[in-house]
Amino acid sequence: MGSMNKITMYTTATCPFCKMQMEYLNSKKIPYERILVDKQPERIAEMVAISGQMGVPFTVINKEDGSKVSILGFDKKRIDQELHLP
Repeated sequence: MGSMNKITMYTTATCPFCKMQMEYLNSKKIPYERILVDKQPERIAEMVAISGQMGVPFTVINKEDGSKVSILGFDKKRIDQELHLP
């Protein structure tokens, strides 16, 4: 029963919470796409369009049912909840 959620994480190279969240997802063997907005400035506009702000980590979970969840910051409880982690 593999989860088909697609996770996109907007990060910067220096953000400690981004690092914590990546380590957390790695520890749970959850794949994600990492976008480094400081190295890919063209993606900043995309992030701001979705989130209305510049803070990172900003995570978008595209769920199997087509719905989208946006999470600002490393909100472990919310990530667990949205990904149905134990």
